[in-house]
Amino acid sequence: GNYEIYYKKSTDGGATWSTKRLTWNSGTSAYPVIAADSSGNIHVVWIDDTPGNYEIYYKKSTDGGATWSTKRLTWNSGDSWYPAIAADSSGNIHVVWMENTPGNWEIYYKKSTDGGATWSTKRLTWNSGTSAYPAIAAESSGNIHVVWYDNTPGNAEIYYKKSTDGSATWQATKRLTWNSGTSAYPAIAADSSGNIHVVWYDYTPGNAEIYYKKSTDGGISWTTKRLTYNSGYSAIPAIATDSSGNIHVVWHDNTPGNREIYYKKSTDGGATWQATKRLTWNSGYSAVPAIATDSSGNIHVVWFDYTPGNYEIYYKKGK
Repeated sequence: GNYEIYYKKSTDGGATWSTKRLTWNSGTSAYPVIAADSSGNIHVVWIDDTPGNYEIYYKKSTDGGATWSTKRLTWNSGDSWYPAIAADSSGNIHVVWMENTPGNWEIYYKKSTDGGATWSTKRLTWNSGTSAYPAIAAESSGNIHVVWYDNTPGNAEIYYKKSTDGSATWQATKRLTWNSGTSAYPAIAADSSGNIHVVWYDYTPGNAEIYYKKSTDGGISWTTKRLTYNSGYSAIPAIATDSSGNIHVVWHDNTPGNREIYYKKSTDGGATWQATKRLTWNSGYSAVPAIATDSSGNIHVVWFDYTPGNYEIYYKKGK
């Protein structure tokens, strides 16, 4: 009757799944994101307007999803929107989101060093324009990387910020794009060698295409590649790296006439990319994919799909 957060788990590589409902709220609970830490704890954040405006909420499970504790993370006069989450190898939890309490949308960050019991907060942007839709990655070395898009220059561009001391301080913001078209909805991943990988979609070619940037020096310098050349709309990319250093990107594309899910892979650190692979051939709308890799090199993709007549969640596994 209203939107609630649900969770699924597979212990046999995606063959079978168990389901758990995580929220019972009077308001809208939406936009969940998930991370698992090296101890096997599961961390979920989402937005909820039960208080009257949208706030960020957090859940944690220490027993593989059997039971969950809940914490409200924000108490703001404005809306807190579109969180992203990462867990590092030391068990720290990092959350970013966009917040309009200052009067326009800005990027905020929270960190917990005690498994979600207590949280510190930092504001990351002070811009005249809209700073929106952040993404975050945390390295094993403790470096934290955040990307978002910002329309302060007049059109949306991609921006980046880094902390090398566990979020105590943050380096100056770096602008990653100077394009004539809208650059939006970035996603970020860091590999085991400390390389940083960013994807986004960009309207500079005249329609939305997927672009990729890589930094091998901790975000100081970046190389850029265009990943798609399609007649349709390629958008909302997601990215993951695996333990072998391969890079995996998924997105949705309406070139076939309706939106379908596509995939691309690089085995040489982003220098070259294999031919694009189409993952869905559906009569309905397949969109907004998410991707993760496991320690065995398996690739897991989920998305929502309108083929059954209403939106349902679908899953694919590759290797």
